[in-house]
Amino acid sequence: MKTIYKKLLIFLLLLPIAAFAQGTLSGKVTDQASGQPLPGVNVVIQGTQNGTSTDMDGNFSLSNVKRGDKLVFSFVGYKEVVQNYDGQKSVSVVMQEKASDLQEVVVQVGYGSVKKKDATGSVTTVSEKDFNRGANVTTENLLNGRVAGLTVNTSGAPGSGSEIRIRGGSSLFASNDPLIVIDGLPIVNTTNTGSTSFLASLNPSTVESITVLKDASATAIYGSRAANGVIIVTTKKGGKNLSFEYNFQYGSGKLVKTVDVFSGDQYRALIADRLPAKVASLGTANTDWQDAIYRRTDLVDQSATLRGNLFKTIPTRLTIGRTYQEGLRLTNEFTRNTVGLSMNPSFFDNHLKLRVNANYSNETSRFADGVEGTAIGFDPTQPIYDPTSPYGGFFQYRSGDGTLDGSTLSPNVSRNPVAQLLQTFDTGRNNRTFGNIELDYKLHFFPDLRVVVNGGFDESNGERRKLMGRDAGSAPSNANKPFGKNELDLGLQRNKLLDTYFVYNKGINDFNFELTVGHSYQKFQEQYLYQGNILDPNLSDQFPEADIKTDVVLIAYFARTNLSYKDFLLTLSYRRDGTSRFDNNNRWGNFPAAAFAWKLKDALFKSSTAISDLKLRLGYGITGQQNFPEPNAYLQKYNTGSGTSQYYFGPGPIPIGIAARISPDLKWEETTTYNAGIDFGFANNRFTGSVDAFYKDTKDLLVDAAIPDGSNTSNRAYQNIGSFTTKGIELTLNANVIKTDRFNWNVNFNATTFQRKITELAYHSDILTGGDVAGTGSPVLIFSEGYTPYSFYVFKQLYDANNKPIEGAYADLNGDGIKNDDDRYIYKNQDPDLTLGFASTMNVGNLDFSFNLRASIGNHVFNGVNASQAQYALLQNGAALNNLPSSVLDTDFTTTSNVLHSDIFVENASFLRMDNITLGYTFPKWLEGKASLRLSAGVQNAFVLTKYSGLDPEITNNGLDKTIYPRQRSILFGANVKF
Repeated sequence: MKTIYKKLLIFLLLLPIAAFAQGTLSGKVTDQASGQPLPGVNVVIQGTQNGTSTDMDGNFSLSNVKRGDKLVFSFVGYKEVVQNYDGQKSVSVVMQEKASDLQEVVVQVGYGSVKKKDATGSVTTVSEKDFNRGANVTTENLLNGRVAGLTVNTSGAPGSGSEIRIRGGSSLFASNDPLIVIDGLPIVNTTNTGSTSFLASLNPSTVESITVLKDASATAIYGSRAANGVIIVTTKKGGKNLSFEYNFQYGSGKLVKTVDVFSGDQYRALIADRLPAKVASLGTANTDWQDAIYRRTDLVDQSATLRGNLFKTIPTRLTIGRTYQEGLRLTNEFTRNTVGLSMNPSFFDNHLKLRVNANYSNETSRFADGVEGTAIGFDPTQPIYDPTSPYGGFFQYRSGDGTLDGSTLSPNVSRNPVAQLLQTFDTGRNNRTFGNIELDYKLHFFPDLRVVVNGGFDESNGERRKLMGRDAGSAPSNANKPFGKNELDLGLQRNKLLDTYFVYNKGINDFNFELTVGHSYQKFQEQYLYQGNILDPNLSDQFPEADIKTDVVLIAYFARTNLSYKDFLLTLSYRRDGTSRFDNNNRWGNFPAAAFAWKLKDALFKSSTAISDLKLRLGYGITGQQNFPEPNAYLQKYNTGSGTSQYYFGPGPIPIGIAARISPDLKWEETTTYNAGIDFGFANNRFTGSVDAFYKDTKDLLVDAAIPDGSNTSNRAYQNIGSFTTKGIELTLNANVIKTDRFNWNVNFNATTFQRKITELAYHSDILTGGDVAGTGSPVLIFSEGYTPYSFYVFKQLYDANNKPIEGAYADLNGDGIKNDDDRYIYKNQDPDLTLGFASTMNVGNLDFSFNLRASIGNHVFNGVNASQAQYALLQNGAALNNLPSSVLDTDFTTTSNVLHSDIFVENASFLRMDNITLGYTFPKWLEGKASLRLSAGVQNAFVLTKYSGLDPEITNNGLDKTIYPRQRSILFGANVKF
């Protein structure tokens, strides 16, 4: 008994100690979806600082753990796990990734928004964190290469606009530009006088997201102008918490490539061999004229943003920006000053929401007309400067009396290209104010119903002045009259918008219903003033000339309903659009659309842990096109004689009116689109993507076609004749390849293939269009039934036994034994077989590294530079000598007339381009934790891999390369400060 009491006493003494005993817990953490170990998971005893993290194998060990403690396992992107400790030695923890933000992403659609998971159309949104980095002076370059089916082709000029195409466009002669909507305001896509681009006024640093609507089920709600897709730009809003952000970027650019021509020494040897009588007229210099017209460039881009609550109740954002960019051409500059204001307060317990967006920009530019053709052809043995020259000290070809020799020279060699740039003061200015005020009121007595009123305004005032002194070699139109030039053009563009619509939203159990019904009114006004050269003594008294365009008015009634029941989604929309471009009988167009989606994940794979998202989409819709070069072409109009075209009756000139051509029966060009797509996600949407197949059929093309003689005041007029189709497939993949608390790697890949084909033309006749290579009046581009628009129309080159092209020898394709235009054939086109985009972003701690790649496979370019200039006969043009592209050594062609349309100049222009590489480091607790600082460095236009022999394989001129403004390569340095 005594022994038992002793044991009981010892047990009672040890009991408090046991209660507070501390142990060590080890374990392993794995990912639920893959079963793989998770490194870097934080393991902390709740309410304490005692913690650890898992190693590379997901293992951990934590000491000083007491019974009853709660261990918290947390990891970026995963749901938090809480584990009780009851004295166990080890534990296995499985962590589940958080529901992807993809499910909650809100995408903008016409007159509203929808969650990405509930979208039924082909819609892609690129947000600020995914924008392309680098020197993005204009907004569209933020998403170049990031969206399947979207191409953005930008010139090398500073601040210049881009050729933007969604799924190849939908028209032949009318506009192929997508509709651009900024904060609910559709803007015009024409560039005003003095501006470089219609999007140059928008500061990219103010943009929060860009949504691309590609199929008609998504775009038909916009009816008019939506046939080529819609790009919705959403700017940043105000915030409640006070914050300040400053962005700075500096870039230094240089020329990458020039056309290979003969150097001074090589040219002297060439002239001695082929034109020995001209050796005496050669100079002693070795001038690289292409290098002489270019320079190293600077870019400085700054913006400052202040966000916070104004008067403690109005979330406000104010952004001030300044951009200065130099072009490669010696005098080319672009400066933009911008102010952007956004306010988005709510009143009456969030029943009334007010959104105010206002933007002002001031653009100033010094333009530099293209002199590349002149630089290629100018004699490399002549100097840039000549002390004896009365023309500003620049070398110019002169006659015996010292005046300019201009009557016998080819345009390519007539004037010193450096002098053309330095002695021409071609400046522009454009002030633009645009924005909107939107009221969104949810009725107090009927909260399921909202009323939205959106008023927008866009006005642009521009001027462009060209000054050239009397000593400028190219000042007057007649080179032998020594007077200067003073020209002034003024332009005004105005756009007014008023949208009013109702939104009714109701949900009953598994059924949700949303109805949007509204009215839209938009008016466009344009007027221009042309002064002419007031220093020209022959200038008509009719200058200045005013050109006041007829107002264009668009009126629409629209409706859309979104229905959802369990796993099924249905969207129906209808828009009745009226335009002042057509007469009363054809003024209105009807544009219906329907889209269906089935959430297969919820219906068939609800219990699957591998499949996290699966949705089938089907869409159909009709969109309209009325944007062609002649507004109100249905009206009988009279044109007076211009300032250079007058009739003399009595003492002075009288402007005689003549009837312009008329197209009374014009109507809407319509595009019907069918779209089938599937959205998918795996591993809790760690890997997501979509596949879309589309087919577009455009009918009643607005075509500038021939008409019977005598039926009009012209032999051509716009008519609704013809059709063409576009079909293609798009693939988009997004992946969080690696996702830990220290290392994240995200990639985006997209691929697009499409084919355009003309199915009908006016009177089934081919149309030679544009593409005049050397002013011969014989274009190299053609529209033909069964072929891609802007295909190349060329002769089939013949070669000798050594595979050397035989000059002027072409295949007799029609077998008539005569070489003429009937032997030309359609060969290749500018459209690629496949376009690819790849973007990668890596974050290692505070270090980030990103790059953007683009590829185009199967596109072709007609090398018009070689076709028009690489012939020995052009060594001499009149009194001057002319340099040649060195490619003439490969062909030994002599005369232009025999070779201009040879298929030898159609080249494969496939390419792989690295648009941007950026490396950055962030100091998250700069200034004692009061701010963060990110420093970055990068390369813009890092490299291009291509077999194309010209300057650049990306050509905007429908695949015809007649010399372009080259793109520069820039080294970039940046800083971002946030308080």
